[in-house]
Amino acid sequence: MSTEPMVAVQPTQRMSLGADVVIIGLGAGGGMVFHDLVGAGFDVIGLELGRHFTTQDMTAQEDVMMPQLFSEGGGRATDDFGISVLQGKGVGGSTLHNTNLCKRLPEELLDDWVVRFGLTDLAGKGLQDDFEAVEKLLNVHPVPDEQLNRNNVLVAQGIKALGYQGGRLSHNRGHLCRQSGFCELGCPNDGKENAERTLIRPAIAKSGRVYSEARVEKILMHRGEAVGVSGVCVDPRTGATIGEFKVQAKHVVLAGSATGSAALVKKSDVPDPYRLAGTNLHLHPGAIVAGVFAEPVEAWLGIPQAIECTQFLEFGPTAKNRAWIVSGFAHPGAAAGFMPGFGAEHAKLMREYRNTAVLITMLHDHTSGVVSPGEREQIHISYRLDKSDYDQLALGMRESARILLAAGAQRVFVPTRPARWVTRAADLDAITGSVLGPLNPSLTAVHPMSTLWMGDNRRKSVVNPEGMHHHVKNLWVADGSLFPTSIGGPPQIPIYTFARRVARAIAAAQ
Repeated sequence: MSTEPMVAVQPTQRMSLGADVVIIGLGAGGGMVFHDLVGAGFDVIGLELGRHFTTQDMTAQEDVMMPQLFSEGGGRATDDFGISVLQGKGVGGSTLHNTNLCKRLPEELLDDWVVRFGLTDLAGKGLQDDFEAVEKLLNVHPVPDEQLNRNNVLVAQGIKALGYQGGRLSHNRGHLCRQSGFCELGCPNDGKENAERTLIRPAIAKSGRVYSEARVEKILMHRGEAVGVSGVCVDPRTGATIGEFKVQAKHVVLAGSATGSAALVKKSDVPDPYRLAGTNLHLHPGAIVAGVFAEPVEAWLGIPQAIECTQFLEFGPTAKNRAWIVSGFAHPGAAAGFMPGFGAEHAKLMREYRNTAVLITMLHDHTSGVVSPGEREQIHISYRLDKSDYDQLALGMRESARILLAAGAQRVFVPTRPARWVTRAADLDAITGSVLGPLNPSLTAVHPMSTLWMGDNRRKSVVNPEGMHHHVKNLWVADGSLFPTSIGGPPQIPIYTFARRVARAIAAAQ
């Protein structure tokens, strides 16, 4: 975050604007399209539901930042409340609060998309060149040895002791990173090479226009073509409507996330003859497994996520194992929420917070859900894991616990209902998919994707391989909605990269 407010303004009571391109949502995808098209000489307006944050706004306090940085105040969830869905809002989107994980899409997944969805352009050298260029722009590099905190060191030791496949993760951090450990609450040091800092700020300095606290309500269409958007100005504290706006544009770009973009498409009655929009939702849900050690871990210090285990992660429609295991941690408020027990029992566990290490098992899900619009910024999400995904979730939790035990944990918490405390690897075999179900365990998702996916067949996909809607000309998608399936890993580099390709297609369409 800059210490000086950038030129991101709130729409006035009634405002009518015009541009070559209007972008809805300014996270990784919207930020990249904004950056590249402004750089190419286009007149571009970016609209963002959230506010613009400066460095001084980032207080590193959970109770202050969670309601501001996350959609629905951090309370978005599936309709059965079984999965908390944390999605960012603000100029920079989820890149404001993510932990900077950067991975390319695996070749096995791309090969599957080529065969099943006709995305032949993803098989060549061009996509890999785009990945490389994006990584250079965002300063992506492996986390160095000296920046591994104790949590990550222990996880690496456990993986090595078991002979499992794993490795060091790459991040996009700049020289201002102080390893303060508050990445998920917004960086108070301007240390993230996120969308706001790297893409949006430079584009505004050229000619780009950003309007924050603007909720788009409708995509405007005329004779089968997108011609703009309309919406309302919102009070960032209450969400109340305080004005209206309309933007006329030659191109409309949806970049409000796999939930937000799909909900807007349905709310706007965009032609959808095969009833695909908003379906095929993948959440990549995760569960936390925690190990208590004899010595202090102090996992809240330093870089949160730097080590992964890929022993149980495969790709493609025939994948047998689909569990991605990665180090992680939670600040005290969030930790108190997932620790089991009440009263004195719970207090005892929180006193062991200093000695706790954490792994997150994330499911490369085959389950698909449905998104539909609600009131204001609310979105309805219907999603139920199937048996095979519960089996994979159980696999990930078992192996996360095994890694922590191998690293020397005295006992490991596995978040089933009731909670399980495991002290021996032999006890892990009892954790199977058959003992899991809705709310058992409670899950969190931070990677929604796939609701407006791309493909060459308009009967089986929502947008074409370049990102333009199959049935509405000049309506484009540039966020995680584009992915035809779950990707089984952090999405920011693929979103940035695909958005760059969408921007290139828009420029070529002029």
